[in-house]
Amino acid sequence: MNLTAALRYLDQHTNLEATAGKAEGLSLDRMRSLVSVLGDPQRAYPVIHITGTNGKGSVARMISELLAASGLSVGTYTSPHLERINERISWNGEPIPDDELGRVIGSIAEVEDLAGVTPSYFEILTAAAFAWFADVAVDVAVVEVGMLGRWDATNVADATVAVLTNVGRDHTDGVGAWREAIAGEKVGIVKDGATFVCGETDAELRAILDDTPAAATLRRGVDFDCEQSRLALGGHQVSLRTTSGVVDEVYLPLHGEHQTDNAAVALAAVEAFFDRRLDDEVVREGFARVTSPGRFEIVRRDPTIVLDAAHNVDGARACAATLREEFTLAGTIVIVVGFLGGRDPQEMLEAIGAVDAGFLVACTPDSPRAVPAPELAAVATSLGIVAESVPSVSDALARARSVAGPDDLILVTGSLYVVGPARADLVREDDE
Repeated sequence: MNLTAALRYLDQHTNLEATAGKAEGLSLDRMRSLVSVLGDPQRAYPVIHITGTNGKGSVARMISELLAASGLSVGTYTSPHLERINERISWNGEPIPDDELGRVIGSIAEVEDLAGVTPSYFEILTAAAFAWFADVAVDVAVVEVGMLGRWDATNVADATVAVLTNVGRDHTDGVGAWREAIAGEKVGIVKDGATFVCGETDAELRAILDDTPAAATLRRGVDFDCEQSRLALGGHQVSLRTTSGVVDEVYLPLHGEHQTDNAAVALAAVEAFFDRRLDDEVVREGFARVTSPGRFEIVRRDPTIVLDAAHNVDGARACAATLREEFTLAGTIVIVVGFLGGRDPQEMLEAIGAVDAGFLVACTPDSPRAVPAPELAAVATSLGIVAESVPSVSDALARARSVAGPDDLILVTGSLYVVGPARADLVREDDE
């Protein structure tokens, strides 16, 4: 298959990302059948498996850079993508080429009947990633969970190191013991004999987080942590502690204090994978190369434009804290925002600090789950925010840029379905 045909084939299959992952009869049977006819490629290399409500993508990138700085060939599988589907599957930091993506998806299409199942969109991409990593003979695969953990398609892999970043409220109704329920699903990626690196520190979840078949569990705040963090140009200078000691003067080129916790998790995971201390210079080199597109990414100056895909309440609060603690503004904040259903728009706007913005432009993300822009603008107006509705992400960004002065900051946020198209527009502008 060429890429066009491969994407057409993908679109013929159920895309749970478009329906917030709502599905009945959760099971790994379909995925197991699919990878079985492919020869179980996920067993051809060791896997570091990452779950969590927030920070999974950033931790995956950090782990991948640390492994690459250690001299390994690294496959990385993340989701969803910002601009192009190729971003989800990468080898040593480079997205899979179009022809290779078409070929490997084509190989899935060829065995679908033999597997006797009709896989979902995400299952096809996951199988394609596993197969491609085997084809290029990676030394290790860094695999991000799509949703939750236990029943995620990626969980057909038996990870050497299983990572939990945190437990927060997303894809849940927030009723009853929801934190315990989510934690129980997420630790379902921890397999017998694995090392479990746990970034969640809530003592009330301790019994659940301790009840795994892991050979060893490493806990943030106990076995590893970020010991010190101070602001630096473009990010943070941190000291990271693991069971092997402390690494000082590590430059992390990412904004947000939450990223320093992610860095501690990533380093603990890589040392657990190697079962030894990493050389300090390897640690510094790996972290210095980390990027996290669409996660508090500064893409313009005069005015400053920040892209942050804060898609849930915890992410929105982290975004607001980063603005408050790491930026001194001479002007005002202009927000371009759009949400998907399943979130309370008022709660999200309050969490992101929209009530303090000078102006808000609501847009409608390109998703069947999108909250219509007029509905979001009405909620903003009821909170006393000066707001207007613009249908598309591109037009909303243009509107924000037309009203912002050189000292203002434009924050594009609310969903990857907003941040991705905005980033694509800005990249095209750079290429012209």
